[in-house]
Amino acid sequence: MATAAAGDRIVTLDVVRGVAVMGILVVNIISFAMPEGAGMNPLLYGMNGAADFVSWAVSFVFFEGRMRGLFSFLFGASMLLVIERAEAGGRSPARVHYARMGWLLVFGLLHFFFVWMGDILSLYAVIGMIAFAFRDSSRGSMLAMAGAMLLLNFALYGLLTASLYASEAMAAQPGASAELQEAWRQSQSGVGYYDPAHLQSILALYRGPYDALLHHVVAAAPSRLSWEVLLAGPETLAYFLFGMAAYRSGFLTGAWERRRYLRAVLIGFGISLPAFAALAWLLAATGFHPPTVFAVETASIPVRPPAIFATAALIILLARPGGFLTDRIAAAGRAAFTNYLGTSILMTGLFYGWGAGLFGYFSRAELWWFVIGACLLMLLWSKPWLDRFRYGPFEWAWRSLSRGRVEPLKRA
Repeated sequence: MATAAAGDRIVTLDVVRGVAVMGILVVNIISFAMPEGAGMNPLLYGMNGAADFVSWAVSFVFFEGRMRGLFSFLFGASMLLVIERAEAGGRSPARVHYARMGWLLVFGLLHFFFVWMGDILSLYAVIGMIAFAFRDSSRGSMLAMAGAMLLLNFALYGLLTASLYASEAMAAQPGASAELQEAWRQSQSGVGYYDPAHLQSILALYRGPYDALLHHVVAAAPSRLSWEVLLAGPETLAYFLFGMAAYRSGFLTGAWERRRYLRAVLIGFGISLPAFAALAWLLAATGFHPPTVFAVETASIPVRPPAIFATAALIILLARPGGFLTDRIAAAGRAAFTNYLGTSILMTGLFYGWGAGLFGYFSRAELWWFVIGACLLMLLWSKPWLDRFRYGPFEWAWRSLSRGRVEPLKRA
């Protein structure tokens, strides 16, 4: 396809990455603007009417898990591309890769501690170090290991779900002790409800001074980062491997025939959209019952990959070579690292107390305006910048640090 390459860039990868970096904000905006549990259970916060319910349903059926997964697919593909180019250039692929991942970990931890706890870069760095071991594997081996990682992820979430159902059952027994009832109450905190006093403390924390929030982040970091690697690590490795295999097959480079992409769209969405619609109905019908929330999260794990492949295929089909919008989206994808970090800085500046302090003041439907505004900013600044400079600002810093020298930034 004509979108496959331009110079040293694989434009198709940039276009898909550009859509992913914008789409991921549709899901992340809840964590920027509301108490964290609202991301899993909309009844916890920001559900004020029908428009908010529709907003949640659209996000759940069409975006939840898909955009982060797509971003992960692209990261795996790009990681393999860099390794292959290092080998072709006579450089040590291990040295190039681990330097990149080491500095990415630094960026991710700085992002986590000083900007936003929803960081994925540190997780990508850690899992990327593991993924290097599969660089020479066949596509079949990559897909098999990815499937095994998804099974592991499914099992871990299944155990969490079972523990919640068990805790609820024990607390509901006649004569259940106060300890059992308190254990059940604590286990659903942030998933099924917020104690009013706890909710007010969360709002005060994020609307308050920066030093108090930083203290909270530092205190939460050990458990938060550990659980992130344990629960999200297997799925992230699976997505990296899917992306590596999709790159090797030509899927992500635009090398397939259009009918094969169309088949991927029809099959992927034919599986995933009815499944996610059914899961959304189940959540709403049960009133976002906490164990059911985790059961739905578990059930969605095997359904997400078909949705991600279908989304990528649809983007590739719709991307018109040389089109105004395609060029803008591709530029946003080339500067995805800067756009991701820049979005965090912008949104925390708007919602946190060190900035405008808007945390908790907007409903789910109203937050779409912030998403649209941020996406327009990405489309507006990325191309003019890259017309003058070789890389986005954070891409340039990452590249320079990884190579141990200041890389030329301005175009000749």
